[in-house]
Amino acid sequence: MKRLIYVFLVLAGLSSCDDFLTEDLKGDYNSTNILSNEEQAQLAVNAIYNAAAYSINLWKFGDVASDDAVKGGNDGDQAEIGYIDDFTVQSDNGVIAEFWQNTYETISRANNVIDGIKNTPMDATKKEQMIAEAKFLRAYSYFQLVNIFGEVPLKLYPQNSDKNIYVGLSSVEGIYTQIEKDLTDAVVLPVSYAVTETGRATRGAAYGLLAKAQLYQKKYGEALTSIQNLESLNLYDLDSYENLFKLGNENSIETIFAICFLSNQVPTCSNALNQWLAPSIESGYFFDNPTQSWVDIFTEKQTDGSDDLRLDASIGRDGKTWLNDNTFSSSWSSTGYLVKKHNQPLTEVDAGRKGDGGLAYIYLRYADILLMKAECLLRGATATNGDTPASLMNIVRRCSGAPDVTGTPTIQDLMDERLRELIMEPWRRNDLIRNGMFENDWAWKNGWYVDGVWHERVAADGTPARDKTHRLLPIHRSLLEANPTWSQNPGYQGL
Repeated sequence: MKRLIYVFLVLAGLSSCDDFLTEDLKGDYNSTNILSNEEQAQLAVNAIYNAAAYSINLWKFGDVASDDAVKGGNDGDQAEIGYIDDFTVQSDNGVIAEFWQNTYETISRANNVIDGIKNTPMDATKKEQMIAEAKFLRAYSYFQLVNIFGEVPLKLYPQNSDKNIYVGLSSVEGIYTQIEKDLTDAVVLPVSYAVTETGRATRGAAYGLLAKAQLYQKKYGEALTSIQNLESLNLYDLDSYENLFKLGNENSIETIFAICFLSNQVPTCSNALNQWLAPSIESGYFFDNPTQSWVDIFTEKQTDGSDDLRLDASIGRDGKTWLNDNTFSSSWSSTGYLVKKHNQPLTEVDAGRKGDGGLAYIYLRYADILLMKAECLLRGATATNGDTPASLMNIVRRCSGAPDVTGTPTIQDLMDERLRELIMEPWRRNDLIRNGMFENDWAWKNGWYVDGVWHERVAADGTPARDKTHRLLPIHRSLLEANPTWSQNPGYQGL
């Protein structure tokens, strides 16, 4: 390599769960010795997790660009998230630019490891593991990019390589092919780690994300096989929904992959979602407000007549007990609701340091896998072990006290169940798009009330603003200016 790999510049702020978070980079490094031994190679791998931590901001796309949440916050605050929320986003949006930059930083660090570690003298098994971690995180990053932007540049080499400097946009098919390849290579990962290494990608994470990538491509038989490979590890099961998103339990038997954090670190290793989502009375910014339509999806009661446990475990509702044992007020939010997931009580993170959260961000968990399996069967994959779509949905539902499904559920039934189970996890927007439901009649997206009068959002030609161009977000203008061979996604003006 011709120049110093810059992945280590913020290495002390690593983002994963335990001891490996706080390993400091010591000494002077240059292009000839940066990966000269196993210790340095490990630090380089750790630095990929650091960059990947930005993906906790997927709520800006997965939630607010969907039907389960609105931007929230004060009027005018974070206006660029508001443009994503109401489908008026344009190519100069700073949120888009930041997400692109941070995601490609993750990819760049992964590429540096994959390429640079080849000649590092170290244990062969450990080297294989490190490369597999880097490939998993590269695939993880491209999975976000392809679902938000569609065609993006597929960069697979260090940034100082001519192969990686001038890269055109790759097809969606080509990107998914690379995602599958990287994840297939990554299944050599360990099935588990020592407690001090919690937060690293595992074999189960590789199988789980591979299954999701295959499902999104309508490869239902292949997705089912990947799920069965995950199940054969005999490591995962459902856990208490109420406790799953609480500090100390977020890496439970249900968690397959999570981005992990630590509080009270210098430099910071913390999760700032805690501040983004908390109410203002706790020094939070009260963004990502759940919608009434999400609450209304809970039409069924437990056998004792009480609400589905997932409702109050996921959100704050008027008159209900909030995280700090105080009573929630609908005035705390633009919709009357706030997110409990990803939020910590003041006993863990006081108001003076609200952004210094230590709660892991659960990205992939076993309940999602079971619902994916149910979908594969609904769409024609061959069942094994007596599984049916209903039996799989019921395994998930029983954990929250919901009554059993009878008969064969429809795809709509399954999507409703995913909405109940996975709110404020980054899947809703993707679920709607891949099932052709993204342009459904969302009252809160397609219009608004003013003094009790409904005003429908319309396109320039006067028709309802429900075109399919919003399935993708625009590539930032600065990128198109620097890469004249690239083309903007349809529906967005100019560069």
